[in-house]
Amino acid sequence: MPFGAQGSGPFYHGTKAELKPGDLLQPGYGSNFGERRKANYIYLTATLDAAIWGAELAVGEGPGRIYRVEPTGPVEDDPNLTDKRFPGNPTRSYRTRQPLRVVDEVLDWEGPSPEVLHEMHDHLEELKRLGIEAIND
Repeated sequence: MPFGAQGSGPFYHGTKAELKPGDLLQPGYGSNFGERRKANYIYLTATLDAAIWGAELAVGEGPGRIYRVEPTGPVEDDPNLTDKRFPGNPTRSYRTRQPLRVVDEVLDWEGPSPEVLHEMHDHLEELKRLGIEAIND
């Protein structure tokens, strides 16, 4: 598996997109965050908690969804959640320029309380107001 030192899965991707097994998630679309610039990477995590935040905070209509995915190429630590912003990689979050293949949908998960979700949305709005964008290079 083209993964390296990060370890093995399972890996997850949180989104609002409705997908099916075998679908490929690819970079090149508008980011879910900030100014929605074209994303140079697709993101994955080895923790269900991080995938839940991705599903809850993704832009779009409909419910958040979490998919178990497998990378098709090399991955690297996500600098938005690692040493450039936080010590280490506590959320075990990664990114890749290669597609992620959807294995199946995770159906048994519970999102944060409405209050906690509201606080996170407020925090993201504050980052946007300050001009802090996701690291995309």
